[in-house]
Amino acid sequence: MLSFSNVGPMVLAMIGPSGEGSSQGSGGLGMFLPMIIVFAIFYFLLIRPQTKKQKDHQTMLNELKRGDFVITSGGIYGTIVGLTDHIIHLKIADKVKISVSKSAISGLAKEEEAAEVQ
Repeated sequence: MLSFSNVGPMVLAMIGPSGEGSSQGSGGLGMFLPMIIVFAIFYFLLIRPQTKKQKDHQTMLNELKRGDFVITSGGIYGTIVGLTDHIIHLKIADKVKISVSKSAISGLAKEEEAAEVQ
């Protein structure tokens, strides 16, 4: 059975000797090394690819022009008939035009999707 009188020496044994001759410098790095490795893994597997994807999407939005066949984030297919800095006018059917925010464009639709819709 564990009593409180035995806890003190056990804690001191777990902490280890703390004299002037002990090497405490490497213990700090050894403690943070796993966290640094985990951060590096998160950076290369999650943060960096997401940043690249955002940059590619922004480039695609900046290169949009009249006549491009696009899909919105809501799943609406349409052809760009007009655009300003923040608003895009889409023709989604004969005599049906809508205005959407430029950020609502998910991407360019593929040619086979364009033939399917029209």
